[in-house]
Amino acid sequence: MRITEEKGGDAFERLLYCEDDTTGLRAYIAIHSTLLGPAAGGCRMFPYPDHAAARADALRLARGMTFKNAAAGLDLGGGKAVIIADPSRDKTPALMQAFGRFVDTLKGSYYTAEDVGISVEDIEQVASVTPYAVGLSTGRFASGDPSPFTALGVFLSMQEAWFRVAGTRSLKGTSVAVQGLGHVGWQLASRLHQAGARLLVADIDKGRVAAACEEFDATAVDTAHIAAAPVDIYAPCAMGGALSPEVIADLKARLVCGAANNQLADDSCGAMLMARGITYAPDYVVNSGGIINVASEIFRIDDRRWVARKIDALAAFTGQILDQAREQQTAPNIIADQLVLERLANSVRQRDIA
Repeated sequence: MRITEEKGGDAFERLLYCEDDTTGLRAYIAIHSTLLGPAAGGCRMFPYPDHAAARADALRLARGMTFKNAAAGLDLGGGKAVIIADPSRDKTPALMQAFGRFVDTLKGSYYTAEDVGISVEDIEQVASVTPYAVGLSTGRFASGDPSPFTALGVFLSMQEAWFRVAGTRSLKGTSVAVQGLGHVGWQLASRLHQAGARLLVADIDKGRVAAACEEFDATAVDTAHIAAAPVDIYAPCAMGGALSPEVIADLKARLVCGAANNQLADDSCGAMLMARGITYAPDYVVNSGGIINVASEIFRIDDRRWVARKIDALAAFTGQILDQAREQQTAPNIIADQLVLERLANSVRQRDIA
């Protein structure tokens, strides 16, 4: 195993690259900040076209985790891992254990968990060689698959955001376009169906789409056209960058609220949404239910009410952001960033006083 320290830029604490010839592991771990506590963020396995794309994704996601954990009121910093591999073809227990040994070299400055392409079973392989893997299914403090909690946070935040748009928290009769039917997207679709919403769904996996159409009485839409569907709410739940200027120009929805990370192609896209009268619920706020659940395992909190209170609070925080954005005539993503940066700054002041 060869571990190389790389430069992630002045805003990042560490960026490490690991190669293991025996298992074929090629992975990055990016640590953006440990200001609030140890960095925490999932591991993503994806067939990146090259190392530059994988490195950029790790850095982008790690920064997002700093903001997500701070927004959720967690004493955790931001980090992320990416493995350059095809999860349908390259994943093996030995490879996941090699990744676990890579995580272990950081000695608790980074905790890993599930993300795209990684399951609870995979994380249990990681946990067999390091105590810094969470989201496990067994053990006293095991938090399990974070996906249902992520979906719950998005759903509750969507209700709060819809109240700001339509004056009601009920989603009965609304039309919602769900892009991406992975673990979180499926759970969100299930909650929306139970709430009486009419669903349009899209995913690159046609089998998932067919199953969703049958189970949720949903309508299938091609992935290339789902964002422009004539719906009340657009819920991006796949990979990041879904909201580009071109996509925003074609949006018909009144609200964007989904589980995907880094939905805005860049910060200016938030202002574009606002200019079109489309309400945007900041992604790293609404999708933080999963890391809240994982945090209960990191902190050894054996109380599910703690998780429930934290998820309720993030939905309320979504409402606060949207109210403040309306009052200040500022894009919600900017308001969310300001509030999170205030918490980080307060942490620095408190530490200096101590």
